[in-house]
Amino acid sequence: MKRPFSLSPRLQAVAGLVPPGTALADVGTDHGRLPVWLIQHGLVERAVASDLRPGPLSRAQALAEQWGVSGRISFRLCDGLSGIAPEEAETITVTGMGGETIADILNAVPWSADPSHRYILQPMSGQDGLRRYLSGHGFIIQKEVLVPEGETLYVILQAEPGEAPPLTEGEIWVGRQDREMNSPLRGRYLDQELRKLRRAVDGLARSERPEDHSRLSRYQLAAHEVAALKEEWEQWHL
Repeated sequence: MKRPFSLSPRLQAVAGLVPPGTALADVGTDHGRLPVWLIQHGLVERAVASDLRPGPLSRAQALAEQWGVSGRISFRLCDGLSGIAPEEAETITVTGMGGETIADILNAVPWSADPSHRYILQPMSGQDGLRRYLSGHGFIIQKEVLVPEGETLYVILQAEPGEAPPLTEGEIWVGRQDREMNSPLRGRYLDQELRKLRRAVDGLARSERPEDHSRLSRYQLAAHEVAALKEEWEQWHL
């Protein structure tokens, strides 16, 4: 019997947030490794796997066939959630895309904010834009997980519809924190994002484009707040 394949650290962390027994939809499934792995390990009985492009979807179908689970995955060639009915999924994973693209996927269907859905979102970039969207469109970010893979520190957001105080500009960049959260990589993440913000502030301050002047004050505020969050985190962990 073939040994089940392993997931990358990034996808393994996503899989770890999927509730056992949930009805799963994996949007932008690409290679299909996540739903196939979850079914192999008995964590999900059935899944919907969607992708915008025929090539990746056919590769996902081939992988499912190779591992004998093709009858338990429904493959959809569609843009985002457009080809998935709301009752087909309780947990929706969207990984490996930019944060703005993920926000567009959620925004494109009227049922995304239905309280019966949970989202596990792993943006490759634009985490600030995704947090801004979630905070402003009736979603609660319940948990953030930081995962190192190679030289990159990835962020995974677990979110669901609900009401919460809006995120501050600093929290838009690095997420909300509290003393009890278990996040050994958060100090590194705060350092990383603060450096990015300060570089952006320096660049915007030198720019002569009028549109950059309005962005400058927002980035300055974010940098100030992230610095305060970093100091708070360090005080908690003395």
